[in-house]
Amino acid sequence: MAHNPQTITLGGGCFWCTEAVFDRVRGVTDVESGYTNGHTLNPTYEQICQGDTGHAEVVRLTFDADEISLEEILEIFFHTHDPTTLNRQGNDVGTQYRSGIYYDNPEHGEIANAMIRQMSQDKLFGAPITTEVKPLSNYSTAEAYHQDYFAKNPHAGYCAFVVGPKVEKFRKTFAKYLKGA
Repeated sequence: MAHNPQTITLGGGCFWCTEAVFDRVRGVTDVESGYTNGHTLNPTYEQICQGDTGHAEVVRLTFDADEISLEEILEIFFHTHDPTTLNRQGNDVGTQYRSGIYYDNPEHGEIANAMIRQMSQDKLFGAPITTEVKPLSNYSTAEAYHQDYFAKNPHAGYCAFVVGPKVEKFRKTFAKYLKGA
C-alpha cells in the first residue's frame, strides 16, 4: 500500500507502449490507459483515431512518492519516447500521439516545466522539446481491452515490433527502477 500516493498523467504516443513501461516501474502502483485534454466527452478509441477530438492517448499513473519521485518518473518518461516530435511517435502520427504531461497538482506542473527548461538548456535531445505541460482536463478511461494490452497480447504485431523493444530499452537503461530490482 502506498504511503504517499500521487498521480500524474503522461502522453508519450501510443498508450500501450507507455503503459507497458510504467507497469514495470517500482513505486508505480497503478497504470490506467485513457484519453485527456480534448473537447469530446467520453470519446471512444475510434473517435480518437479519427484525430478530431483533441484528446491525447495517455496513461494515468498512481505512484508512491516515498518510493519514487516525480522527477524520476519524468526522467523515465522523457527517455522512453521522443519528446521532440510534434504529434508523432515513430509511425504513429496525429495529435492523439502528442507528448504531454497533464497534472492535477500545480506543483507537478512546475516540476515538469523546470525539467524541460533544464533539458532544453542542456540540449539533451539535440532538438527542441515539444512536450506540452497542462492541467488535466476532460480525462476518461480507455476501453477495457486497452488496459494491460501488452501483458495480454505480447505477440501481437504492434506489441512484438514496437512495444516489446521499448520495454527492453527501459529494462536496460533504467534497471535500477525495475520492480523487484
